[in-house]
Amino acid sequence: MKYSELLDSKKLNKEQLLAWSHQSLIEDLGDITMPSLPAPPMLMFDRITDIEHNGRKGKIVAEQDIQLDAWFFICHFRNDPVQPGCLGVDAIWQLMGMYCALRGAQGSGRALGCKEVDFFGQIRPYNKVVTYEVDIRRYTKVQGTSLAVGNGSVLVDGELIYSITDAKVGIFPGIQYSDYPKKSENATGGVLKR
Repeated sequence: MKYSELLDSKKLNKEQLLAWSHQSLIEDLGDITMPSLPAPPMLMFDRITDIEHNGRKGKIVAEQDIQLDAWFFICHFRNDPVQPGCLGVDAIWQLMGMYCALRGAQGSGRALGCKEVDFFGQIRPYNKVVTYEVDIRRYTKVQGTSLAVGNGSVLVDGELIYSITDAKVGIFPGIQYSDYPKKSENATGGVLKR
């Protein structure tokens, strides 16, 4: 896929998401540092079903097929399997980073927090599909850094079970640690800007 085709995408399938997570989706990246997606098992969705841009606002929706033997059911908890709620929040942040990349943001994505997370349901091994929806309230780009702020919803088999308010993701140039495990300039963490 060409970079311009990615920016015009309205949907992405599992093969494309896996290629993105392995940094092999785009054939003409050149000097562009595209925000990464986590590879499985941390990639929290199987397809993107809707991508919308409307000025500084937008929307992105993804689906995850539930697998009876998913890694998190096997260990969380052995006698009471449930998908950890934090993974649903991470899925919202993953989608927001993708949204920034789809708007042309360059650099590495980082979750920057959220105001509120409410859990009022759960995801179990015999559920079928989780839907992650993010309404982007604001997308901005200043001096190479991009920021998205939005509200997320997590639904299982059509029922709303989590809500995330004012989730934030930033895309920062110059922080990628692509030569891991070599000890290099970006090999240690800490505060991004001092």
